[in-house]
Amino acid sequence: MTPRPSELQRLSQPSSYAEKNDQKDLLTPVSRNDVHEDEIWTRKPPVAEQSPGPIPNGGLWAWLQVLSGFMLFMNSCTTYVPETSESTISWIGTLASFILSSSATFAGPILDRGHPRLLLVCGTFCVVFGLMMTSLADRFWQLLLAQGICTGIGSGQLFIVSVALLPQWFTTKRSTATGIAATGSSAAAIIYPPMFHYLVDSIGFGWTVRSIAFVALAVCLVSLSVARMRTQPPPRPKIVDFTGFKEPEYALFALVPFFGGIGLFIPFFYITQYCRENVGGISEELSFWMLPILRVGSIFGRTIPAIVADKAGNLNVLAFCTIVSAFLGFGWIAADSIAGIIIWSLFYGCFSGAFVSLQVPTVVSITKDPKTIGGRGGLLSFLSYADVLAGQTTLRALSLTCEGILIGNPIGGVIVERSWGGLQGFCGATLVTSAAFIILTRLKVVGVSLTRKT
Repeated sequence: MTPRPSELQRLSQPSSYAEKNDQKDLLTPVSRNDVHEDEIWTRKPPVAEQSPGPIPNGGLWAWLQVLSGFMLFMNSCTTYVPETSESTISWIGTLASFILSSSATFAGPILDRGHPRLLLVCGTFCVVFGLMMTSLADRFWQLLLAQGICTGIGSGQLFIVSVALLPQWFTTKRSTATGIAATGSSAAAIIYPPMFHYLVDSIGFGWTVRSIAFVALAVCLVSLSVARMRTQPPPRPKIVDFTGFKEPEYALFALVPFFGGIGLFIPFFYITQYCRENVGGISEELSFWMLPILRVGSIFGRTIPAIVADKAGNLNVLAFCTIVSAFLGFGWIAADSIAGIIIWSLFYGCFSGAFVSLQVPTVVSITKDPKTIGGRGGLLSFLSYADVLAGQTTLRALSLTCEGILIGNPIGGVIVERSWGGLQGFCGATLVTSAAFIILTRLKVVGVSLTRKT
């Protein structure tokens, strides 16, 4: 049936005020002040924001981010200066650790805003410049500025990029990718100290540290060439976001690195001194190599548990490895032979490595908004080291000396003056406390079920 002319005229007229305005807008030129010149006589529909698509969970660019993280982890640890007095090294190392965590706290939100390259450039410059200035330093305040502050700032910026980019590229393999990247710091501990040990006598302190700086520069340039963000950042996140502490599971888990960081790394700081004083028949050369042996075990500990965690859950594996590390901390008391200390070092390095590699994947798994990972990872790093500077300042105020310290927790220096057994017990006790908070976090996330993956 053909409509009448009057009906066609009625249907062609606007039926509402909104339709009248729409027709008027289509016929009215747009002001030059509102749009670009090329769009004055055209009205284009709004373009929807392009989605980055599903997380690839592999592929060339995803694994290149793992390579980038590995290289950045290599330069997110401080190089100590053995020829300086132990008290001076204690101050420099403590300050560097605190500055690293503090700068990571502010670097995380900058990364969340979509500026990883800015952090990489600034971090690379600070690390290399700090090492170059260390090679020229001959006074305490110069070492404090170069190693403690400059290198610490750069290390914090590199650290947060190394851990926060990977969750954008991996889901089911997230822990594995983070674990492989985290082995970079173990590789650095195997490369840099022997490099210093064997070069300093032949080419001198200055050129030895400069050589390390050139290696650090080359390693960072690899990361600069391949690191990239996969997703667009949210509109202007907060510089420091404390909203995560309103979530009970994150607030509980934040106490894990706080307590664990106090004791977990004590063997790494004291293993060489312990061997010299307590292991019968050990040579000076083998005592020096005990730290690299400990780090070799850490390589396996940062990868194998991470692979298992992708199947069994991050909190499950992290709790198990931390409990075993606590028992090994107490068992350190019995390692007084060459064979015993070597076996103990490999096992402790293996199980303690999971504490480092599984923290960020765990934060990702319990965080509701993935675009806040950078900021939350930075706060977690800050809590890991906040107790270090506080402990150092308190001990100095009480006029307590910390003999025998390299770069580590100064509280251990006070305990070891009285008893090695006290230091080893302190190591185990802090890990027991940390494991308790891991279990509490798991109970909050999944309840009492033993089969649920976290």
